[in-house]
Amino acid sequence: MNPPPDDDEVLLATRRFTVVRRREPLPDGSVGTREVVLHPGSVVVVPLVAGDLVCLVEVVRTAVGGTLFELPAGTLDREESLADAARRELLEETGYRAGRIAAAGSFWMSPGILRERMHLFVAEDLVPGPQALEPGEQITTRVVPWHEAVAMCLDGTIDDAKTVAGILLIDARRRHG
Repeated sequence: MNPPPDDDEVLLATRRFTVVRRREPLPDGSVGTREVVLHPGSVVVVPLVAGDLVCLVEVVRTAVGGTLFELPAGTLDREESLADAARRELLEETGYRAGRIAAAGSFWMSPGILRERMHLFVAEDLVPGPQALEPGEQITTRVVPWHEAVAMCLDGTIDDAKTVAGILLIDARRRHG
């Protein structure tokens, strides 16, 4: 992760992110401060399984006190290309190896407080294999029909932002070319 700018006050530095207090010029000419979480960025993958199926993961999320349906995703925490990071996260979380992987856009996760750019990929021609979970990860896979994944986003069953964004964006592109 890039170090924070020199005028940022580091409040907390962890292995995965840094929290800083940043000075910000205000419209009236004064200077305010804002706390910002600096994150190295991440990837999220839409794994399209043979036919019209997508592989979701059920992830135990301590921060929300429950299990969420998500697309496989992970932090950019080593030197590798975005596509290689997407391939790695797909393999680790689902066991699938992608024959083809394509970039499909990127978006800010929560720009009011968090500096994290998430890069979306679509993985196809998948070959199944064993998961390679990191210590402490609690992830199970669930392959569902595409239309069911879309419905889960629309009815709130899927309420993870990156997953809702990824599935609905790819669904819109599939419908409208």
